[in-house]
Amino acid sequence: MKINKSIWLVIVLLASINIFAQENTSEKKIGIHLYVNPNVGKDDSDGTKDNPVKSLPEAAKRVNKMVGEGTIEVYLSAGTYGLSETAAFNPVNWKFSKKNRLIIRAEILPDSTDWNPSKMPIIVSTMPFNIETNDKKEVTGGANYGILIETSHVTIQGLRILGEPVHEKPSEGVLVRNYPIVWDGKNLSDLRITQCLFLGNKFALPNHLGILASGKELEVDHCVFYGVKDAVVMWNTPADLCTMHHNLILNSYGAVVWTWSTMEDFKFYNNVISGANVLWVLEKEAKNAYTIQNSMLVGYNELVNKGGGPQDFGIPADPKKLKYNSDFKIKKAGSLAIEEDQTSRYYLQLKPGTLGTAYDAGLFYKVK
Repeated sequence: MKINKSIWLVIVLLASINIFAQENTSEKKIGIHLYVNPNVGKDDSDGTKDNPVKSLPEAAKRVNKMVGEGTIEVYLSAGTYGLSETAAFNPVNWKFSKKNRLIIRAEILPDSTDWNPSKMPIIVSTMPFNIETNDKKEVTGGANYGILIETSHVTIQGLRILGEPVHEKPSEGVLVRNYPIVWDGKNLSDLRITQCLFLGNKFALPNHLGILASGKELEVDHCVFYGVKDAVVMWNTPADLCTMHHNLILNSYGAVVWTWSTMEDFKFYNNVISGANVLWVLEKEAKNAYTIQNSMLVGYNELVNKGGGPQDFGIPADPKKLKYNSDFKIKKAGSLAIEEDQTSRYYLQLKPGTLGTAYDAGLFYKVK
């Protein structure tokens, strides 16, 4: 049977369209890569490795416009990312899952052979603060968000995260604060923050609170919090299946962990803390008790409080609300040996072979 030439062309065209559609669907399942470089990028570029965008807020806007499902990876090159506005990730038309995630990560990660601390992308907030007032319209403070995550199934990895150069207490009763990473929204689950260095200085660059999280299945692991006021606050949503492990928290002048919304299944293990003002803050009613496993605390003022807020750290709570055995080593006074050589792989971490290193806390999954 002879096929009319016009019909044959239509068949070939339809077949080509079908193959193209299948390839596009396959690409969505494999994942999308978006590259960001503050040194050579341009915010009107296509976001490929050779033509990266310049800013993290622009990367967030690109992600938010996407429609489909699968993994989206945002790669950050080494450099300084000054956030003049919040980088808000809220991709309402994209479907993520535990396996297919939104990943915001450094291009080179700490366990890579060619990594050193200078390769970490530096995130610093520079945006204006949203002013807060009381019923009398008196200014009580201000706040802003650096990276805002409003979706589930997200990983943030390998970043150096600073606060904002601001005078935190301009007058009595007024507090101005920066929240570098905020996870906020309805029915959120599964946020992992790993291998990040949170760095602050309460005089020059206050980092008020490293991670403010409202959701279930929060995992914070292999991070370093150095000179940060508060490390992690879990609030607002009854949160189960949360974990903090293999973190190093140093010189916290607020409280290390706040479990306002956290269920008693919270796992806290292989963390090393030194120079803490308050170790733990419970919810105001202090209903829940928590277990500490295989961790170390050297040097602290208070062990466990309840209540509190941005202006204070609550009042003393029943110490029995923290449950632990002999594998939790506590010393009221003392300090740890921290590497201050900026050329060292262990910069702002424990010096190899010193007290605390047996817990494998710090930026590396593979301790050398």
